[in-house]
Amino acid sequence: MKVLKNVRIYDFKTYINNGYVVFDKEIHEVGDMKDYQNNKYIEIDGNNQLLMPGLVNGHSHIYSTFGRGISVDFNPTNFKELLEQLWWKLDRYLDNKMTYYSSLVSGILYAKNGVTTIIDHHASGEILGSLEALDKGLNDVGLRRILCFETSDRFNIDHCIKENKDFIDNHTSTFSQGLFGLHAAFTLSDSTLKHVQNKKGNTPIHIHVAESKLDQDDSLSKHGIRVINRLHNFNLINKDSIITHGLYLSDEELQIIKEQEAVIALNVTSNMNNGVGLPHVKKMKEHGINIIIGNDGISQKMTTEYQNLYFSMHLKDQSPTDFTYDDLISIINNTYDYASRRLNVKLGKIQPGYQADFILLNYEEPTPITSQNIFGHLLFGLFNDFKPTSVYIKGTTIVKNHNVSETLMKQYKHAKQSAQSHWDKVEKEGAL
Repeated sequence: MKVLKNVRIYDFKTYINNGYVVFDKEIHEVGDMKDYQNNKYIEIDGNNQLLMPGLVNGHSHIYSTFGRGISVDFNPTNFKELLEQLWWKLDRYLDNKMTYYSSLVSGILYAKNGVTTIIDHHASGEILGSLEALDKGLNDVGLRRILCFETSDRFNIDHCIKENKDFIDNHTSTFSQGLFGLHAAFTLSDSTLKHVQNKKGNTPIHIHVAESKLDQDDSLSKHGIRVINRLHNFNLINKDSIITHGLYLSDEELQIIKEQEAVIALNVTSNMNNGVGLPHVKKMKEHGINIIIGNDGISQKMTTEYQNLYFSMHLKDQSPTDFTYDDLISIINNTYDYASRRLNVKLGKIQPGYQADFILLNYEEPTPITSQNIFGHLLFGLFNDFKPTSVYIKGTTIVKNHNVSETLMKQYKHAKQSAQSHWDKVEKEGAL
């Protein structure tokens, strides 16, 4: 076993100013350095770095990785046109090789930003085998992952269902699990929902809901019922289903989500970027809904997402005090708890019995740190420049001295060729 000593430990609950952690694949002992005695451990000096749990992304889109820098005709007047003019162009030209390299690149960047577990919502033109390609890229980096394919009527439905089912059935480890993916209600017919209902079993769904008002308007005009009510009528919402975004939900819909023990995944940076609005977190809290946090694939950082949720809720509520540190910490911890349940491991605490998924960061604080103010140091300081020196997953070093292995970085460089091939296909469509 190993011991990290002379570290400042914080896990969104407990702060130890000068402590140690004994670990192998999981954490076995945590304490203050004044109580430390070593007769048998391999010692690693943390040199007063801050030790925290690895972060979890509760909703990502790794397929968007190759979108960085691309140029497409883009002049949407509503949310559906935004999808048609950008994201649906990008995803339909992804083959499994491109998906693999997207996953590898994204996984490396996530790891270097301290994210050790990813819940991803995938789409690509090549459906069958795509989740295995996605899984392989993240596995090569060493990250934990919970994956699904977003079933949609714009794809072959039988292939979508098979891809979800095969992955769910074949991935049951503490590193890789599946959910049943659905894109959004406005791209899913009643016949498709019925087909999914008959095939998905007890697996939770992962779906976009009311990301824009268009989703509700479409459901009301075509089906005479709101989105959550429609999904509920098909018995699709169950425990641990991820309802992503949820910007335009009624009290009745929120109550269904609560009663079915589903969760809502917030992604406010993406919401602001797409100009669709902000979630009514205060109302979600009033209904007692379990809220988690993702970033919708807009970057490979989560700390920016924490900050933007905090600041945007102050704007949404027109109050600097209604959404508090405790509210944000609760959402972060909910995300750890969700990933822990689905992967059947204990994540998110620096305590005995938890997985040795943690990160080390240098932080030269300009003001004193205490157990009472450390989260303020993170939110208004360290989150702005959150670059771990080391990242451990299940006790294995994934990032060392800010870098992943040379082998991974060689693969990372090959990804540019795959991205160019992807761009060529997208641009060819624009020329037709």
